[in-house]
Amino acid sequence: MVNIFKKLIMTLLSDIKKRGLFITILMNLSHLIGITRGLFYKVLYFRNINSTFFSLQANSKIEVFNKKAKITMGKFVFIRKNASIRIDFDGVLQIGNNVFINDNCNINCVNRITIGKNTKIAPNVCINDHDHNYKKNTTDHLIRGEVTIGENVWVGSNVVILRDTHIGDNVVVAAGSVVKGTIPSNTIFLNKREPELKPYKGKEKVVQFSI
Repeated sequence: MVNIFKKLIMTLLSDIKKRGLFITILMNLSHLIGITRGLFYKVLYFRNINSTFFSLQANSKIEVFNKKAKITMGKFVFIRKNASIRIDFDGVLQIGNNVFINDNCNINCVNRITIGKNTKIAPNVCINDHDHNYKKNTTDHLIRGEVTIGENVWVGSNVVILRDTHIGDNVVVAAGSVVKGTIPSNTIFLNKREPELKPYKGKEKVVQFSI
């Protein structure tokens, strides 16, 4: 606990030097509100959430739908605005130290999702460890899997991470990618989507619009 407060003081002094006192006060007031919101959810789901202090910014929320579901958060987890974390059934969500989750991210866990320490997740990222069983060939309406994201991973904006995905350490996932399967450590992952232009053939006409 002493080390945590020491790091907070050093960070505060550094911010005052770089940003100025007034901006630093406003920024840390926002952080304080986020930590207060995090404490609210920790108290609300005291049986389900195991953590130290974490920051949950405006309009972000945590929803736990089963008494068996568990969330573990490490130190200095920061979740920005409009993020949604939902966990149900026997789901286990583990978030490591110094993880940053940006605006408008969605994490839906019904089985197991692990996010390693020092990982940064950009805006509008969606992480699911399950699919809906549209074939309905079992009594369970969900097909469950796992998602593992290693340490020091950078996930770009608008990425979708699907069930049964294992991302190694030190991976960069390019913006807009859809990820499923195993991504080795120390690699860059991207979905190549090259634009394709085709001419009209035969008697097809180009529709013209007037403004």
